[in-house]
Amino acid sequence: MKAVKIRRIVVTAVVVLVAYLLQCTIFTSLEIAGIKPNLMLIVTASFGFMRGPREGMLVGFASGMLIDVQYGDMIGFYALIYLVAGYVNGLFEQIYFDEDIKLPLFLIAGSDVVYGLAVYFLTFLLRSDFDFLYYLNRIVVPEAIYTIAITLIIYPLLLFINHKLEAEEKRSASKFV
Repeated sequence: MKAVKIRRIVVTAVVVLVAYLLQCTIFTSLEIAGIKPNLMLIVTASFGFMRGPREGMLVGFASGMLIDVQYGDMIGFYALIYLVAGYVNGLFEQIYFDEDIKLPLFLIAGSDVVYGLAVYFLTFLLRSDFDFLYYLNRIVVPEAIYTIAITLIIYPLLLFINHKLEAEEKRSASKFV
């Protein structure tokens, strides 16, 4: 049982690191008008509603810390935003069905919009940058659309990984019964 849990932790860490590396390398060259998809938010939200609030928070915190180290002005800012996103998405675990892609798309889009608004209010607005409609129309909405487009590609892969881990957990649990 312990080996299965360690395997889940290792696989989750690898998924987060791969998403981080893709976001920092390949997806920076795929920018459209200065907008790139938020791959870390896709991973955080997906693990949240697939595995629950606790795992969503852990993945969100790890994702946010990686972004804080790379881009952040202060350590913990993005970690807190991603942690909250993972927790809120984890609350939808009970109504999540992996066959239906509408709920994950809706949750990831909502998370991206809330993420963009939180970044605006906590960084730009506090610096007296009051051009909210410009930021909304040029950054938040296009990033949400681009993130949703990439979600259609990335989400089935994350779902496949989750199914493999759950199947292994069930096999391991059936050995003890």
